Amino acid sequence: MKVLVLGGAGYIGSVTVHRLIEKGYSVVVIDNLVTGHREAVHPKAIFYEGDLRDEAFLDTVLSNESIDAVIHFAASSLVGESVTNPGKYYDNNVYGTLVLLKSLVKHNVDKVIFSSTAAVYGEPDRVPILETDPTHPRNPYGETKLAMERMFHWFDVAHGIKSIALRYFNVAGAIDGRIGEAHEPETHLIPLILQVPLCKRDYISVYGADYPTRDGSCIRDYIHVQDIADAHILAMERLQEKPVSDVYNLGNGQGFSVFEMIDAAREVTGHPIPMVIEDRRPGDPAVLVASNEKAVKELGWTIQYPDVKDIIRSAWEFHKNFPNGYKKV
Repeated sequence: MKVLVLGGAGYIGSVTVHRLIEKGYSVVVIDNLVTGHREAVHPKAIFYEGDLRDEAFLDTVLSNESIDAVIHFAASSLVGESVTNPGKYYDNNVYGTLVLLKSLVKHNVDKVIFSSTAAVYGEPDRVPILETDPTHPRNPYGETKLAMERMFHWFDVAHGIKSIALRYFNVAGAIDGRIGEAHEPETHLIPLILQVPLCKRDYISVYGADYPTRDGSCIRDYIHVQDIADAHILAMERLQEKPVSDVYNLGNGQGFSVFEMIDAAREVTGHPIPMVIEDRRPGDPAVLVASNEKAVKELGWTIQYPDVKDIIRSAWEFHKNFPNGYKKV
């Protein structure tokens, strides 16, 4: 079976490519390398550098390769940037997916696993969040991901393309100390915390300590990147066995506060990690935690890294090896 991974040089995409190859799949990767890293792509993967919005390029790849299923990670994903530059997100995320779907129809590829996001829920009506809960995104990133979900639905109705949307919560960690987060700029909590013991910043900022939570800081759901990658493979295998479109939350199922994450990082690194309390950021919900029961029950998904210290420890190994991204010291 040959799998096309879009955005396969990015953080989650590159880990998924490694896991697919470990499990014996043939893998083709497309990435424009704007945010991805060629060094992160598994050497056994067939690699094409190009943009999803380039219809001729995509037709060439799909003509050259006999693709059985697609895993789609290729999207812009910075919430703050999406607010200041919404056009980029509608162009890259929505238009790029439209070009993809038209090409899949043309080349008779009918199975897609799609990287969605918890941002489609916006401010949750309850916690833990269920897949059936209302979706009311609060930023263009979440809006474009929800639009992509709806596009997949209507292409299923019209053309029989089956898809599974996976709504992530906070993905973190690394595999083997060699494949991990290397974003520029970095916006995710764990790598930002680890920049302090790496002497890349003096302290970690905590945005708000007066939320209605157990310690006053925001609570989020953190899941190891390998667990996320494995869920994609399980979802793809489910589509092979049962070609029915669906949506699943991917999260740990339990919440950890910002203060708890900092304390865990102190224990893992042995560094005091000073912090500074800043004002709340507009629109930050107090608690975001997933219900993962549907993925566990229907996909057979088992979380291998439930302990946040293990997640942070794996990230710490990667960042020690690659303090400047993939420029190894």
